[in-house]
Amino acid sequence: MTVLQMPVDRPGLHHRGFLATTLWTLGLLYLGSVVHATESSLACPDWPTCFGTMMPEMTGGVFWEHLHRLVAGGLLLIFAATTVLAWKALPERPGVRYASLLGVGLLLVQSVFGGLTVMLRLPDAISTAHLALAFLFLGLATVLTVVTSPGWEDRPRIRSPQARVIRTGGTLLTALVFGQSVLGGAVRHTDSGMACPDIPLCLGQWIPPLENGLIATHFAHRLLGLVTALAVIALTGYVLRKVSAPGVRRLALGALLVVVAQVALGFASVYWRLAVAPVSLHTLAAAALFAVSVAIASSGWRTAAAFGNPARDVLVGSDG
Repeated sequence: MTVLQMPVDRPGLHHRGFLATTLWTLGLLYLGSVVHATESSLACPDWPTCFGTMMPEMTGGVFWEHLHRLVAGGLLLIFAATTVLAWKALPERPGVRYASLLGVGLLLVQSVFGGLTVMLRLPDAISTAHLALAFLFLGLATVLTVVTSPGWEDRPRIRSPQARVIRTGGTLLTALVFGQSVLGGAVRHTDSGMACPDIPLCLGQWIPPLENGLIATHFAHRLLGLVTALAVIALTGYVLRKVSAPGVRRLALGALLVVVAQVALGFASVYWRLAVAPVSLHTLAAAALFAVSVAIASSGWRTAAAFGNPARDVLVGSDG
């Protein structure tokens, strides 16, 4: 069965495709961190082939680097198929349809940046931009997963002031996590991970000498991580006190659990001198926190639209 012949009459098939995309992207981000942590980024010196073939011998660093490429190719196929399904199933929701096309474009640009990182021998700026694009795509896939979920338009209403806090707080938290994650990518790609070899102090001080760029980058990552953790605690506390909708409460608790794990993994990464497991899981936790933050913000959009907000998001649909 070709992509164009896929059935469109199975309810929720496109939603399951978007959910699979989100989970696949999380796995891909984890795998990308493993590639860097194992120093396998240039194990395949050419692109898009690896030593001139699409099926190299999968040993050593080639295993991780080429596996990362294959999983990335699988992501493009899954999302492209889901986009076709969404276009056929949701003619009344142009926002979802065009956001899907935007996602395909992001994946193609992301692929180009992945190739540039290899051909230009891992320049810091392009490698960090490659990570930032991956997070942007993850955010888009998460929004599409949320707004196409079963019963999206029938979920419990939240009073408008609460919806506004959820929408604003979730959006601000998303921006913080994105900035923290991109800064973490800069720490990784500039080899600043051990610029502060002790923790929670940095070179034995609460505020280290910031004249050195590597130290300043590492310390900024820690500082923004603290701000992000406090933001998660504040938003979770508000939701648990003021919001009764079970879905939003679960998301807020999920964000709290993930940020605790994220901080612990950050400590472990320094303590164990950037060992592969804690560093890679640290990246995965950051991506998971970003996805949860996007989902919280999306929940605020839904509740705002339910109360006739004139700035309603087009992804909600004409009858939201």
